Amino acid sequence: MEVAFLGFDLTEGKFKYQDQRFIKLVEKFEPQKETPFLIELVKEDFSVGDANMVAKSKALDFLITDMEQLENRAANATDDKEKTLLRKCLASLEKEIPLCDLTFNEEEQVILRGLAPHSLKPTIFADEGTAVNELLEKLLAKANIVFFYTCGKKEVHAWAFNKGSDIVICAGKIHSDLARGFIRAEIVNYQDLIQVHNMQEAKDKGMVKLVGKDYITQDGDIIEIKFNV
Repeated sequence: MEVAFLGFDLTEGKFKYQDQRFIKLVEKFEPQKETPFLIELVKEDFSVGDANMVAKSKALDFLITDMEQLENRAANATDDKEKTLLRKCLASLEKEIPLCDLTFNEEEQVILRGLAPHSLKPTIFADEGTAVNELLEKLLAKANIVFFYTCGKKEVHAWAFNKGSDIVICAGKIHSDLARGFIRAEIVNYQDLIQVHNMQEAKDKGMVKLVGKDYITQDGDIIEIKFNV
């Protein structure tokens, strides 16, 4: 995940997201390999980032590009629906509210995706001294991103997914074959697993459940996919 930032004293580059659940799972399983969620911080290049973090003092500096773009579009717009949409967007930006905080219908979303304003991406404004992990927690929540995990002695892996995704979509994040040949999955939530010694004890205590394709993956689920290709 690439995150563009403005107004914070941060170092550009990739780093490991400090996910406390992941850290505890690594301590528990002592795997040969650990794969945390990686975030790449990019300074001020809002065209490439998946999301944006902006210091409150720089909010207007960040939003001005969107305002100028939409004002230029509005000056040449002939469609009444588009004009109404652009006025709605500009009114929000003038109040220093990013476009990601507004609700748009499908037709409006198509128009805006074509324009690709920076603040349509998940964007947070925060105080300059806010700790980086706190910033990222807020940003991930804004982007509707949560985590599931795969765990074992070979590897503990954190997987990001959009909240509300079903188990087949999540299986596909691990490998396309797991989604294509999905049969069922064994699920135990982190809050349960962390209380017992290992996965077998979780099974013995009835904490592990078998789910089918319609299961909606929950934040903190630990997943083992059963598949056949």
